[in-house]
Amino acid sequence: MRRLVLIALLAFFATPIKAETWPSRPLTMVVPFAAGGPMDAVARILQSALSDALQQQVIVENVGGAGGMIGAARVAKSVPDGYQFVLGNVGTQAVTQTLYKTPFYNSITDFTPVVLIADLSLVMVARKDLPVNNLREFIAYAKTNQKTMQFASAGAGSATHLGCALINARIGVDVTHVPYRGGAPAMQDLVAQRVDYLCIDTPAAIPQIESGAIKPIAILSHGHSPSLPNLASAHEQGLTDFEASNWSALFLPRDTPAFIVQTLHDATVAAMNDPTVQRRFKENGIDLVADERRSSTYLAQFVIDEIAKWAGPIKSSGLALE
Repeated sequence: MRRLVLIALLAFFATPIKAETWPSRPLTMVVPFAAGGPMDAVARILQSALSDALQQQVIVENVGGAGGMIGAARVAKSVPDGYQFVLGNVGTQAVTQTLYKTPFYNSITDFTPVVLIADLSLVMVARKDLPVNNLREFIAYAKTNQKTMQFASAGAGSATHLGCALINARIGVDVTHVPYRGGAPAMQDLVAQRVDYLCIDTPAAIPQIESGAIKPIAILSHGHSPSLPNLASAHEQGLTDFEASNWSALFLPRDTPAFIVQTLHDATVAAMNDPTVQRRFKENGIDLVADERRSSTYLAQFVIDEIAKWAGPIKSSGLALE
């Protein structure tokens, strides 16, 4: 009897997943950062429409730490059955590959790209009582007061860490880094004036800027952000060709069956095209990518290009984490 049961179990687990049966239960979207931050906002906006498109509940789970690598690694090492995927970004999928001496995973070989979702410009913001009003004034102030200053980030190795770290290296200052377990707690301490500045995605910064709780210094994308059209970029304020921006995309574990990848891709695109989702993204200052940038093959090459793009600045800045 036990032998028959064992044979039955082996046959069950060896049976390939069929297209018509997936998904047959709730799915988990891992957000590798704390709740309340920009990446969490992307996930929460997509959640309902994606659940409708897949006809199964999509559960958002925040798994922060190590610049997003803990959550991303969990997905990379999970069973490739499509029921767990990660909302990755420039930090988890590109920066980590050069910044860390021993990354938790290989972004190219350990994941299956699904779809690029949005571009999120980084913005440099300061506590409201910092005596500067633009990047030139900030540079002068930082050079004089660098020993007593602190900058916050969503975690070591995150896009928010790298944005400010690259600015510091570019202007020649050594400021103490204070890592948090996400953008939301980092922003809370900036508003409370416990740290001096932060480089964060525009969606997280806009409400605090509009309320006067923090002070905008510069957009870190090369040009203006549609969300903050009146704020000059670092490039325009003297840091020629400086750029540090973020993005979000979905990734499955490697070896995930092609039909699952395609189904999740199509469902995500359908969610992105939902008018309510588009309106909420716009309200939150998140720019959805154009149609021609939404294929899985585009994302695969995009990640390769992003790793190469950031390798040079990271190495030249001397940044390295264990």
